[in-house]
Formats: sequence, structure tokens, C-alpha cells
Amino acid sequence: MTITAQDFLMGTGSKTAKFPTVGTSVTGQIVREPEVGQQTEFGTGKPLTWDDGRPRLQLIVQVQTTAREDAEDDGVRSIYVKGKSLTNAVRDAVRKSGAPGLEVGGTLTVTYIGDGKADRGMPPKLYTATYTRPTAGAVNEFLNGGNEPVPVVSTATGQPVVHQQPVPTASVDAPPAGMDPAVWAQMDTDQRAKVRAALGLAQ
Repeated sequence: MTITAQDFLMGTGSKTAKFPTVGTSVTGQIVREPEVGQQTEFGTGKPLTWDDGRPRLQLIVQVQTTAREDAEDDGVRSIYVKGKSLTNAVRDAVRKSGAPGLEVGGTLTVTYIGDGKADRGMPPKLYTATYTRPTAGAVNEFLNGGNEPVPVVSTATGQPVVHQQPVPTASVDAPPAGMDPAVWAQMDTDQRAKVRAALGLAQ
């Protein structure tokens, strides 16, 4: 991951998002421009490359979550987008939103839905993702340091414009045990089917 001068000075390195069990979701507003970095070997930090010498790349996305591990935890988590399943899940979520890519102020949700077939070593984790584009109000809130959003005034009426977050459509079926209802409500039928299949539940 690229460390900026501001990160070094202010100590803003974020914790890594973890997906320990099937059904775990990490969701939050994107707080900085996603960055492309080289993957590193677990435990040694050695940069990883493909057989032909090309670097193995990953996308690092920092999101503001509600998780807190200690008094100094600001809740920001880094999601390392790599591997076929996670990369495809995030790409599909962005395409469905109509966005040109992940944007500061947008909300990204990643859910661990099961394990794939292991060709060698540990079986790969399977993911699904949803993405909601930022509203003008969300961008203002981010630029204002998380305080009250800067009001947008209508040139026609002179009154503040109220930006409302879209309300998820109520789900016709209940989410599986342990699944965040808000995350479940954002999933489409295909994503819900994948989660149910991974958990061994009836469709």
C-alpha cells in the first residue's frame, strides 16, 4: 500500500478488514481515493510477482466502519481487493450502480459467502459485494471532516436542498441468522441465493 506524507506524519494507517467466518460483512463509506499496490507475502512482507516477473497487484479501499477494537480505533478499515472472487464481486457491484469506478463518499459492502474449490492449499474465499454511489450530501459530509454536511442552497428558492439517502427496498424474506439486515436488503436475488447456498440453506 502506498504511504503518503500525510499518512506518515499523522499516523493514519488503517486496520485491515477481516472476514473470519462465512456471513461476515464489512461495510462503510469510502474515505479516500482507492489505490493500486503490489501484493506482499504474508508474514515476510516480500513483494509478490507472477511467474513472468510482473507484480501481483491489488486495490486498497479504505472505508469508514462502525467497528472499534480499542479507544484509539477510528473505525477505518482497508479492504484489499484481490483474487478472482473479490475482484469480480466489487467490479459487478460498481457496474450495477452505474458508477465509473469506486468513489470517495460511496458506500461499499463486502460479504464473505463461502469457500470455493481448493486447487492447492487453502480453498479460496467467495465474496459478494454491493456499492452505492455518493450523494452530494455524503460528499459534503466527507469534505467537512465528518461534521454536519455543508448545506447546498438552491439557486431558484434560496433554500437549502435536502439530500436523502436512498431507502433500501424491504426484503420479502428474512436474512439468515447473523447477517446484517441492512446488508441483506441491499443484495439482489442472485446474491441472496449465493449466500443461502454457501450457508446450506433452502432457496
